[in-house]
Order: sequence, then C-alpha cells, then structure tokens
Amino acid sequence: MKSKVITDNEISIHTEAFGDPSHDPIILVMGAMSSAVWWPDDFCNDLAAADRYVIRYDHRDTGQSTSYAPGQAPYSVEDLADDIVRVLNGYDLESAHLVGMSLGGLLSRLVALKYPHRVKSLTLIASERIDETDPTLPPFDPAILEYHQQAQTLDWSDRDAVVEYQVGAWRINAGTAHPFDDELIRNIARASFDRTPNVLTTFNHTTLGGDDEILKRLDEVIVPTLIIHGTEDPALPYAHGLALKAAIQDSELLTLEGTGHELHPGDWPVIIHAIQKHTNRP
Repeated sequence: MKSKVITDNEISIHTEAFGDPSHDPIILVMGAMSSAVWWPDDFCNDLAAADRYVIRYDHRDTGQSTSYAPGQAPYSVEDLADDIVRVLNGYDLESAHLVGMSLGGLLSRLVALKYPHRVKSLTLIASERIDETDPTLPPFDPAILEYHQQAQTLDWSDRDAVVEYQVGAWRINAGTAHPFDDELIRNIARASFDRTPNVLTTFNHTTLGGDDEILKRLDEVIVPTLIIHGTEDPALPYAHGLALKAAIQDSELLTLEGTGHELHPGDWPVIIHAIQKHTNRP
C-alpha cells in the first residue's frame, strides 16, 4: 500500500493505493462518516490481486483528509462527489471504475451524471435510489435509529467506548448469512479512530444538503452499472436495490442472500469476482 495526499484549492484528500499502477484503476468510495479503512486492507489487496489498481481515500471530515469544526461543514454532497474527481486528477487518471458503498454509491452516481467521460463503470453496493416520496420503499429499521440515540451521551474522546459503539452499530447492520466478525470490525474501528483527529467531525456528513434533482436523473446514467445488494439490509432494505436497478438502464443486479448493510468477508469472493467481471471491459 502506498499513501498519497492530494491537495487542491485548500482541500487535502488522503489516499492509499494497492497493486500495480499499470492495471485498470478502481476508486473505492465508502459511505457516510466512514474513513477509507472501512474498505479493509485484505479486501483491497484481494481486489488488486485480480489485476486492478485499487485506490481508497478518506472523505473530508474523516481520517486524515481536510476536516472542519463539528457542525461547520462548508460543503455539499456535490462537493464530496467532486472529491472523487480530485482523486482522479491526483493520480493523473483520465477515468476509472467507481465502486461505492451506501453514500459512496450515491456520490459515484453523481460523478457519472456530471462527468460521464471520467467514469468507466459503476458498482453500487448497498446504495439507494433517491426518492423520498415513494411510499413503496421501506424505511430504515427503527432499531438502527434507536441504537444511535446513545450517540448523544457517548464520550467521543474515549477510544474504547467509541470503538464498542461502532461495533454495535455494525452488528445491527449485519445480516444472517454469516457470523458477525467482531474482531474485524473492532480492529477497523480502532484504526479509523486513530487516524481521525476529532471523531465528532464525521457527524458533519449528517447535515449535508445537495441537489436531489440531479441524483434522481438515473435514466441518464450511461456507464455500465452493477448493483450489489443484500436481502437483509436493515438500513436500505432490498427493495431499494431493486428500485435502483429498475431506474438505471441496462444495469445488472447481484443479490446477496442474507447479507445486511455490510461488507462481510464471507461475501468478498463473490463481490470481487463480480467487480472483476464487470470492470473487464474496454
């Protein structure tokens, strides 16, 4: 793994690359409030071993990228998407395959809509179609919101407490297809805490606004798109994956039976194989 800091217009994006730069590039875009390490090292190495050049990065207000005071984020969802373009430019890449999870899928779609010539393909994991008015799409599992209420009283300077809180959050997001991997999640949570100067800045992602109208223009997505969604996703139930597939022309759907809102090691072989196949195009 090689680290690289990309700076542009007073914005600093911390990135890490795996594999051979001569291979086809993939940029991994993680979800809200999550630094790059939530794409585990072993996942990145396995994907790189499939003859891909893999780049992950810290969103603003996570990890080692530019952060702002809690509650003072001077950027929008569109600005976070433009950070993906900054990563492309920082690596002198004309285009790349984008693999986004949850919010990362939304940001990747936004780049594909605004800059289609910069995107070779999209892979959207546990992501959603933006349409708050659709009554047929099920909401978050109430247990998730109930669990996160304890965030208001948590001591966010207490590393052990924050780590255990995050382990519990990922446990609620998990499906029944595989045993929950406490050790993996705990180790990632520790690494993420240690690389983030102030964990409270990550909550800036919960206040972001943006232009929802452009995000709804899914019929205009012209790049090849693979959708990966678990049938037991409690945060974005499986119906969201089906709605996303219906909205993006000629998209493909990989269903993960019993998987939740997670990137479980038990699913890595099928996910990596699917990404390798999907990105094996001119």
